[in-house]
Amino acid sequence: MDRIETLMGEMTLAEKLGQLTMTAAGYAVTGPIIAGDSTEAIKAGTIGNLLNLVGAEPVREMQRLAVQESRLGIPLLFGFDVIHGYRTAFPVPLGEAATFDPQVWSLTARESAREAAADGLAMTFAPMLDVARDPRWGRSAEGPGEDPFVGMRMAQAKVLGYQGPDLAAADALAAVAKHYVGYGPVTAGREYASVDISERTLREVHLPPFEAAVAAGVAALMPAFTDLAGLPMTAHVALLQDWLRGRLGFDGVIISDYNAIGELRQHGVAADLAEAAALALNAGVDIDMMSDAYRRGLPIALARGLVTVAQIDRAVRRVLTLKQRLGLFDDPYRRGAAPEDAAAVGRRRQLARDVAARSLVLLKNHRAALPLAAGVRRLAVVGPLADAAAEMRGPWCGVAEAEGQVSVLAGLRAALAADIRYAPGVDIDGEGMTGIEHALEVCTDAEAIVLCLGEAARMSGEAASRAHLGLPGRQREFAEAVLGRARSSGTPVIVLLFSGRPLIVPWLVEKAGSVIAAWFPGCEAGNAIADVITGRVSPSGRTPVTWARAAGQIPLYFGQRPGGRPANPNDHFTGKYLDVPNEPLFHFGHGLGYGRFTLSNLQVWPRRVTAADTLTVRVDVSNVGERAAEETIFLFTHDKLAQVARPVLELKGFGKIDLQPGGRGTVELQLPASELRFLGAGLEPVLEAGEVEILVGPSAQRSVLLVEIIRVFV
Repeated sequence: MDRIETLMGEMTLAEKLGQLTMTAAGYAVTGPIIAGDSTEAIKAGTIGNLLNLVGAEPVREMQRLAVQESRLGIPLLFGFDVIHGYRTAFPVPLGEAATFDPQVWSLTARESAREAAADGLAMTFAPMLDVARDPRWGRSAEGPGEDPFVGMRMAQAKVLGYQGPDLAAADALAAVAKHYVGYGPVTAGREYASVDISERTLREVHLPPFEAAVAAGVAALMPAFTDLAGLPMTAHVALLQDWLRGRLGFDGVIISDYNAIGELRQHGVAADLAEAAALALNAGVDIDMMSDAYRRGLPIALARGLVTVAQIDRAVRRVLTLKQRLGLFDDPYRRGAAPEDAAAVGRRRQLARDVAARSLVLLKNHRAALPLAAGVRRLAVVGPLADAAAEMRGPWCGVAEAEGQVSVLAGLRAALAADIRYAPGVDIDGEGMTGIEHALEVCTDAEAIVLCLGEAARMSGEAASRAHLGLPGRQREFAEAVLGRARSSGTPVIVLLFSGRPLIVPWLVEKAGSVIAAWFPGCEAGNAIADVITGRVSPSGRTPVTWARAAGQIPLYFGQRPGGRPANPNDHFTGKYLDVPNEPLFHFGHGLGYGRFTLSNLQVWPRRVTAADTLTVRVDVSNVGERAAEETIFLFTHDKLAQVARPVLELKGFGKIDLQPGGRGTVELQLPASELRFLGAGLEPVLEAGEVEILVGPSAQRSVLLVEIIRVFV
């Protein structure tokens, strides 16, 4: 009998439920502590998993209690939200998505795993794979953006990065794909609100990233807090048991979100904790995070006949199997055994700087205001986010310390020998305006102005929904004052816009010379921004979300269906607004660089395909600008005639090319014809005969795309 079955035969019910329980931990001056419980619970074997314990020594001590002082010596599993870094803060995931580079996505996850594992951690509650098409929802910052194909590629890359080739390795973390499924389209963009979407939207948009995570071997999944059409995901038998475990064959651990099982009572589907625990266990949830529902509720549910011991045993086996896969039984102290050396930390900081520079999206660059002219002597750096190092970390930055971050001001002062003057002007969300006059004085005689605006980090992420997506506080008045002063003097203004979502700022884009979407770039923010502003690095980020010009356009995304009356400016009775254009402020994939590219000679072959064929798509790219730069090429398709109306564009691939001034190259992408399948009228994949458009270009703006037509045969 193997180790797990031996343990199963020896465990009491209380010890089994302990393996299904995860409790938050902390650290006080007296040592490790357990929220709402005591270390005695670990010795008794009634807590088997911890989250939020920080530091190799506290983790080791708690592990020692479990391994050496509990009856069965079952090791603890330690988890943490390593969303975009642990001690080293990388750009928020939405910013990383702007790189459109799966290798980058995997590298940052790998480095985050190494750093967290060095503290003894073995699980991260990441990646967040929720497709987000409503920027009011603050958790847009944590995910891949608006497109399921990008979500699928990010899922694969992040799972590989966190888990590595061997889950038992000392530097590997078990990834937890979240939030399964459909958390992004909460009602009105309001955190934790109900979700009610069609089965087609669920299957076409929100499930594919999780399917990709399962195919990549993700160790665990986390259901969303929310309900879907009245069924809370934590108790959703059809999607957890039937779809995830049955159809997809997922045999890993399902772990609840924080207190989500207990909250089934607030949803109105459970009368008490025992019913809540039974609903979650029956749906296939293995670990109860923080509601104590399994320890307290399942014994009562057993007595009522709501669950069986066999169901509890299945969940316990899955948890023990994950601990075994992580190598915890063989060596529970493997992770955190040795501190990282300075060279590893230095390499990680350099990676953070490189990725942050690549995540920046140059939205506008009127009259080539960027890069700054060589030898600039006087520079004004103003705005509430100019010297806000702590904000650069973003909303979910692990344990990154505020003093370890590089502000915009610090980065520019390190990069330039110029006289750099600084003034905050206003607070991020305060009502005071007394600092504006001083900031205007600072701008006097400057050769250029760097205006740093946007959100505070706490305004994005969980529980950070916003109904008004403009600049918070009095930043608009401040910005207009600076822009007005600059206009009268002819001084170029470079706007750095920090946020975890697209902001609605058409007035700002119109008036500023250059605008950069900086997201929250992480610990090396200032240095990365300086690299781009000075021209050391050409900006190459592209928007992974569509930017609206008005809140009334939301939700706005490129993959919409045409409808029966597509917008026609010459016909009143068509799908358009009376007061704004349908077109967004910036399309998905938009972004400028310091080069200027043209695309030509699109070639697609074969032109007649069956499901067994693979399309080769090639396009020539020329840099007709004056600087070296990188271009991103997107591959879209459009099924012109189908049994179900298809979106006007569907993303199927992307590639990159670096070219010197005057350089010319070719981007080649492969597209299996089987990926032209879609969900038919019966919601099963079909491949239909007919014509399909193959479109290639630098963004989802259809007018700039090159088009060829192929014919599918079945």
